[in-house]
Amino acid sequence: MSRAFQSLLPLSRHRIDRDHVSRANAALLDERWHGPEARVLVLHRGQALAIAGANPADYDGFGPKPTVAVHPRLDLRSPADLPDSVVRHLASGGVRLYLGFGLDDSDDLPAGAPVFAISVTDAGASALETPGSSWLNLRMVAADLDDVGAGIFTEALAMVNWHTTHTHCPRCGEATVVESGGWVRRCPREDIELFPRTDPAVIVGIVDHDDRILLGSNALWENNRYSLLAGFVEPGESLEAAAIREIAEESGVIIDDPEYVGSQPWPFPASLMVGFMARVSEEHPAALRPDGDEILDLRWFTREQLADPASDVLLPGAASIARAIIERWYGGPLPEPEKQ
Repeated sequence: MSRAFQSLLPLSRHRIDRDHVSRANAALLDERWHGPEARVLVLHRGQALAIAGANPADYDGFGPKPTVAVHPRLDLRSPADLPDSVVRHLASGGVRLYLGFGLDDSDDLPAGAPVFAISVTDAGASALETPGSSWLNLRMVAADLDDVGAGIFTEALAMVNWHTTHTHCPRCGEATVVESGGWVRRCPREDIELFPRTDPAVIVGIVDHDDRILLGSNALWENNRYSLLAGFVEPGESLEAAAIREIAEESGVIIDDPEYVGSQPWPFPASLMVGFMARVSEEHPAALRPDGDEILDLRWFTREQLADPASDVLLPGAASIARAIIERWYGGPLPEPEKQ
């Protein structure tokens, strides 16, 4: 894995020590929560409260990234400044998640400061809003957040998504209780611990013998949107085997020896995108056969075609590992079309 490549993945950035050893010490976490340096990230319906910036208008994370007039900054406030309604919600069963502590001084989080995350109700969100505040969508702003903001937003969103879907025991249906700073849910009837889930998915940059890259158009997209082929790893399957299988299923193309290039969390809701590069097998002709279910169209692209503004092809946005892999093959950042 190239560290230079990994640094291009916005959601892989982090400047937080997750401090695993402190999670089981409830008294210590309470002390830190009430300490003067503590900060809390607030989520609502999958978005984070911010004191600066906004989600770009008319942008969904695909195509050229809009110019940002104000760089987004998360609202990392002291727990002592939370409204009474939010405090009552936490006391009555809301999840308080311990994310760790800052490694370096930043504008919003001093080095060593403990940071927590909470998810609030509609009423709590309204009580927290101030003039100039906004709610940020991680997919829209990830590339513009600093390392601390991108890391804690990604960590918190993945964990909040897990808590939302694991409120009850999968064995007996009993309501689970939150432990270890939000990193464990325990079933009191079965006395078993439930841990956060991450679903690995492979994503592959496929190159043919003419050094063209293969891109596909998903059935859920407009017909001018193209990206790399990807799919989830099945139980009992290696990452490399999943890459070979998924590409064959979705495109009919056989690849050899997929090479790992990097990975990025993708908390929408709970994935880890594992990136590979691969070449078409020498022993199999590269006949394209879209599966017709997930992939409706497949095309080989040269570098000149992807760089041509007349092509009208929309590629994955800056937050995605797909964009980084495409630009790795391209040899650098793709040129952005001129603003009209």
